[in-house]
Amino acid sequence: MKQPVASPVSTEERDCRKLSPRRRAYEVTMRSLLYLCAGITCALLLFLIGYILYRGLPGLSWEFLTSQESILKKTDGILPAIQNTIYVIIVTLIFIMPLGVGSAIYLTEYASNRKLVTAIEFATETLSGIPSILYALVGMLVFCQFLNLGKTLIAGAFTLVIMTLPTIIRTTQESLKTVPASYREGALGLGAGKWHMIRTIVLPSSIDGIVTGCILAIGRIVGESAVLMFTAGMSTAMQDFFGKGGLFKSSGATLTVALYVYAKERAKYDLAFSVAVVLLVITFGINLCAKVMGKRMKGNKGGEKK
Repeated sequence: MKQPVASPVSTEERDCRKLSPRRRAYEVTMRSLLYLCAGITCALLLFLIGYILYRGLPGLSWEFLTSQESILKKTDGILPAIQNTIYVIIVTLIFIMPLGVGSAIYLTEYASNRKLVTAIEFATETLSGIPSILYALVGMLVFCQFLNLGKTLIAGAFTLVIMTLPTIIRTTQESLKTVPASYREGALGLGAGKWHMIRTIVLPSSIDGIVTGCILAIGRIVGESAVLMFTAGMSTAMQDFFGKGGLFKSSGATLTVALYVYAKERAKYDLAFSVAVVLLVITFGINLCAKVMGKRMKGNKGGEKK
């Protein structure tokens, strides 16, 4: 007669059985609270996304996405806002990625004065927590007035560079610190130079943290409205980015500014939710591309090392 096969017991269950009844009750309670908190967070996220899609999808149309606002024709369109948003994201990333990653590499790998590094880290942490309205005022005074750029998209992008640079520096720096020192010592011991070691060993090993910082920066850029209202303007007309002056003369509202205008100034909440859907799609698409590129870069570097 066959003996019944006992069901496998997980390590957590086996460890939990060894505890006293009071300790076991405490462990079960805390684990249940953790599951509950995670479930509430996921439920809130799903509810938020679902409600935005429920309110915004009915108002989306091809005409709404590919046309501009016209009072005479009584039409609503967000194509200029989409273009302005994409251009601001591209210009901001062009500046913050080299500056942020380069600064983090210097602070982690080259800087020898630990007091200076500590002071810079404290400054970046402080700057990352400053309200965006203060950056808006500084950007308006420095870029729009002192440098005489006016309310243009390039002034808004420069202000966003200053605002998001601390985030890139801190996330990249923390990611670089997670790379084991043995990796660096092994590469240097094999005769690799300092920069070659950083480029081929340290950066590929910390690419996940760099991509995370990029995603956080993109999320803050896409979701920013106060800075762009003060520095980039609120025009809803199509801009000639490649004409005379280009970005240095073009001003306009991004999607977040357009959402604010529809919701607060015109009380067109259905159109505001439609703009929110477009923002969700753009943010998701950019984040997905960043994740894919990060995995591909990490995979390519791993193949080269093999």
